[in-house]
Amino acid sequence: MQQEPEIQKEVRKLTKLLRENETIIRYKELEEKIQQNQYLAELREKIKQAQKEAVHFAHYDKPAAEQEAIKRADQFMKEFDQHPLVVAYREQLLEADDLLHHLTTMIQEEINGQIEEEKHASKN
Repeated sequence: MQQEPEIQKEVRKLTKLLRENETIIRYKELEEKIQQNQYLAELREKIKQAQKEAVHFAHYDKPAAEQEAIKRADQFMKEFDQHPLVVAYREQLLEADDLLHHLTTMIQEEINGQIEEEKHASKN
C-alpha cells in the first residue's frame, strides 16, 4: 500500500507529540516516583504477604486467622490507595486515559469519514 510509509510517519509524529504532552509527562513522572518510593514498595510487599497468609490459613481451615490476614491486607491496601502519590497518579492516569480516548475517537471518526467519502465517490 502506497500510503503506508506516510501513515507510519504520521504515527511517529503523533507518538512524539504524545510523549511531549504535559498530561503524559506528568503521568510518567508520577509512575516513576511510585516505583521508586520505598514506603509504597514496603506496603505492596505487606499486602502480598497478608494475602498469601489469608490463602494459607484458608487452605488449613483456620477462618479466624484468615479473616485477620484479610483485614490486615485491606488495611494496607487502604493505606496504599490513600497515599498522596497514588492518589495523584490515579488522577493523572484518568486524565491521560481521557486524552488518549479523545484522540482515538477523533482518529476513528476521521477514518470513518474518509471511508464514507470513498464509498460515495465509487458509487458515482
